Amino acid sequence: MSETPISKSPVRSQSAQESAPRREGRIAQRFRELAGKGELGLVAYITAGDPSLEASEKIVLAAAEAGADVIELGVPFSDPVADGPTIQRASERALRSGTTLAGVLELVRRLRSRSNVPIVLFSYFNPILQMGLDKFAETAAAVGADGVLATDLTPEEGCEYRAAMQARGLETIFLAAPTSTDARLARIAEFSSGFLYLISRTGVTGAREALPEELPALVRRARQFTTLPIAVGFGISLPTHVTVLGGIADAAVVGSALMAEVEKAASPDLAAAAVGERVKLLKHAAREGVSRRNKQPG
Repeated sequence: MSETPISKSPVRSQSAQESAPRREGRIAQRFRELAGKGELGLVAYITAGDPSLEASEKIVLAAAEAGADVIELGVPFSDPVADGPTIQRASERALRSGTTLAGVLELVRRLRSRSNVPIVLFSYFNPILQMGLDKFAETAAAVGADGVLATDLTPEEGCEYRAAMQARGLETIFLAAPTSTDARLARIAEFSSGFLYLISRTGVTGAREALPEELPALVRRARQFTTLPIAVGFGISLPTHVTVLGGIADAAVVGSALMAEVEKAASPDLAAAAVGERVKLLKHAAREGVSRRNKQPG
């Protein structure tokens, strides 16, 4: 079936909410600050509960203190089809330690009492559905989460989900891929808020040696349809990746490289220290690799 032609003009992804202006949230504020400095943001993905929820609290706080601009807190799931082997193993360890969605939400509550870093809950849809959309949204907002990314949920299937999240002030973040058509990018942008998560390559998560040559063109194409910040993930692991992204995107999402540090560490304290050091290294590259980024007028 052919897709209906669409306009190339930018689509405001907040359009569904513009009739009820919202107070600027932590995610929007952080990206506004980054844009003002001409600085690439760093989104750090951490699997909650690996090796325990208590350890995850230390790891997240270490990442935030080291310079992570946004934390993606992964809810472990038994069938993580979009995740590469490193994050799959992290999810398996977290599930073995007894981690549940309710436990992850309680972790957010503890983190919020100690840090103001924006937190996005990264989950497959099944755990959210099992808890119940309204209960999940109410609890997530109450404990201080800022947004939700249901990785296997499409905008078309997520009408009730979006309504429940947006009614509680939670950002709804969707994934866009290199295979997305212009019409698809426009639809994803329309229903996203907070930021647009752009997958750099097809396949699963995991560290790679080089970024795809087509990535700059993909980001330019996505910008035709949104005014939101664009965060690029999947395969981002090295300072050189982050430096290159400084001239292309608004944020880099790093996950497998951080969870590899957790996997290697002999204790939660060592895991937190190792993640903190890796985040410092990547954030330094983000700050040093900004020569091609333009500061917003003050």
